[in-house]
Amino acid sequence: MIPASTSPNPTPPPTTTLLTHITATLGHPVPPVWAEAVHAVPRDRFLPGRVWLRDGDGGYVPCDRATDPVRWAEAAYRDVPVVTQIAEDDDGFQEPTSSASAPSTVLRMLADAALADGHRVLEIGTGTGFHAALLSHRLGAGRVVSVEVDPLLAETARAGLKALGHTPTVITGDGAHGYAAGAPYDRIICTCSVRSVPAAWLAQTPPGARLVVPWSTSWITYGTLVLTRRPDGTADGQFAGYGSYMVMRGQRAAADLDRDLLREGQRPRRSSTALSPWAVAGESLDAQFAIGLRVPDVWHSWDSGTDEAHTRLWLADDAATSWASVDYDGRQTAAYLVRQHGPRRLWDEIEAAHRRWVRAGEPEIARHGLTVTPEGQRVLLRPQRPSAPPTVSEGR
Repeated sequence: MIPASTSPNPTPPPTTTLLTHITATLGHPVPPVWAEAVHAVPRDRFLPGRVWLRDGDGGYVPCDRATDPVRWAEAAYRDVPVVTQIAEDDDGFQEPTSSASAPSTVLRMLADAALADGHRVLEIGTGTGFHAALLSHRLGAGRVVSVEVDPLLAETARAGLKALGHTPTVITGDGAHGYAAGAPYDRIICTCSVRSVPAAWLAQTPPGARLVVPWSTSWITYGTLVLTRRPDGTADGQFAGYGSYMVMRGQRAAADLDRDLLREGQRPRRSSTALSPWAVAGESLDAQFAIGLRVPDVWHSWDSGTDEAHTRLWLADDAATSWASVDYDGRQTAAYLVRQHGPRRLWDEIEAAHRRWVRAGEPEIARHGLTVTPEGQRVLLRPQRPSAPPTVSEGR
């Protein structure tokens, strides 16, 4: 019998399998410095014994290491996000409250951070601790500070990090405030998405610092913003077309369509539209991203099989003052019934934003940029030639 160690086809270690999956996702090999970190930081050491996996119908099913170790290990070493904490309401609705990001997304963010020896990093959102462990392996734990709002997650991450010999500073607190006692930071990497860049982050970074921040609007949570801090205290940068993270807790909207907006006796304005609801809320992430930037504080949801429509797109504003709906009856393709109620005509705003996006050449996510100043944020649409100055400026 051939010993396992000299077998012609030995089973590769799980970290090697994970790197193979990551390479396939990225389309190029993982840089050696980060490949070494992935080997040194086993992902399974930062996952709880129970995780939740997608069930294929929009929900999640639990997977326990004790009762289904093979499936649990497969999830740990595939290039997929894994839900590690979930809340379920009385109606059975499941809302993930914490997750381990897909490793390829983690490595994309680390690449965009352009880390170098000697950098001091602030991580916003410790989560499982896996990301902080990679940073600690690369830079040394003494140069890593991580802030986590959930006390239980923070304590669990500290224990997991310590078990692997890493002791970065893990602070329990609101990441929007950063951690002034550890400043200044050469890099800030956020593992939750934001709708606006907190002023504290710019105050705790020197000129030239880089911030890598997943992005969210009310319309869509997608995209990653890479900012550079300027000497005058402002920052500017561009978006990248990857990354979908849970929204920072202090920036989440809380409006509920049924409870807060729909009232008996409302008389919504009726009209029709030739713009397909799928054109603005369908599979095109570029279109959805553009709508989200151009129509602030408006969210949407799909409703199938209502009494009045085959499919309905609902729109509502975060202030819970206005709503709109667009109906598809299962047959028509040229016109769709629109209802709008409240001080904002939400569908009119969406149509106008879509027209502007089309006139601009349907720019992809990466052509959008953002400037952050003490007065607020300004979206920039950059031309296709990177050397030319921005051509369109939109305030928010």
